Amino acid sequence: MPKGFSSFGINIGIKDNTKDFGVIYSEVPCKATAVFSKNNFPGAPVIVGKEHIQSGVLQAIVINSKNSNVATGEKGIQNSRDICKYIGESLGVSEKSVLPSSTGVIGVPLRMEVILPACKKAKELLKPGNLEEVAEAIMTTDTRKKISFRKIKTKSGEGVIYGIAKGAGMIEPNMATMLCYILSDVSLPENTDLYSILKSSVDQSFNCLTIDSDTSTSDTVALLCNGMAGETSVDDFSKALVEICTDLTKLIAFDGEGATKLIELTITGAKNENQARKIGKSILNSPLVKTAIYGGDPNWGRLVMAVGKVFDEPISFDGLEIYFGSLPVKEAGPETLKKLSEYLKNNTEISLNVVLNVGATSMKFWGCDLTEKYIEENAYYTT
Repeated sequence: MPKGFSSFGINIGIKDNTKDFGVIYSEVPCKATAVFSKNNFPGAPVIVGKEHIQSGVLQAIVINSKNSNVATGEKGIQNSRDICKYIGESLGVSEKSVLPSSTGVIGVPLRMEVILPACKKAKELLKPGNLEEVAEAIMTTDTRKKISFRKIKTKSGEGVIYGIAKGAGMIEPNMATMLCYILSDVSLPENTDLYSILKSSVDQSFNCLTIDSDTSTSDTVALLCNGMAGETSVDDFSKALVEICTDLTKLIAFDGEGATKLIELTITGAKNENQARKIGKSILNSPLVKTAIYGGDPNWGRLVMAVGKVFDEPISFDGLEIYFGSLPVKEAGPETLKKLSEYLKNNTEISLNVVLNVGATSMKFWGCDLTEKYIEENAYYTT
């Protein structure tokens, strides 16, 4: 655990008897930055969070699950402000140094009658570290906690970068993703652009993730550094941050609603990042590709379709190469098709490799298969 952080995750009865409310607090103010959803209907906590992050300083995060406080109008925004106010009073910090987050059903008012009393008790509930409890409290349809951390050398010894995230459905980030909080006890050299470091890490990880092509209204990735373990280098910090974000991205993809397989897609030979991203997302968002992988059907023509439907990035079929694992699929005979099917059926982590042969750019993307359970999960979500 990073030094100086305390937290808790508890049940306050927002929807059921699972943990649904969490707070993270740093003993000292943190240099902070965040990226948020580009959805045109952002949640009230996103609106308030964007205001509070402008100072570049945060000292606390407050999160509730089971209700996203989205499409709740001015009252929802005021509720988010009131939550920050009560948390600030309990912890003895400015309300503007509190980042709010909510996740869950859209269009339902928050149950402030249970949230505000919990805010008032925040200080007494804090325990040193304890971030695994928060990782559980932010879950909605997730089936497991999502945690990744790295130790990192500092001038005075060693520090930690610790990330937690939630997300299983309504996921194709367009800036960041779901909810993710990355906490560190290191500091960076003066005048370091913390936002650029976070945005670069997000673009290489969360923004290369899709479960169902839906960009959430609540997406938030926040990074807080309190500096209590001393200064580290930008290069070391950036490398560790990308690794953590990638770990969390894969954990989210593997825990996609109803998923049985993690898909890692590598696009190589693209002319630029924009082309790679368009084609990568087209493949991983295709229900036909996703269901074929679920069923172990080596129907590689579906990948050809997904590449070809990116109309503004035409690729020559003759130069296109497609591999399941290390097995080439074009013009595959009966024996190769059998091996391809066995590969899909016998592995829970599927590697797809698509070579475009029009340039030198390579990128990785992550997704999951599509099963009957995804429909069961979402057809009756509020009923």
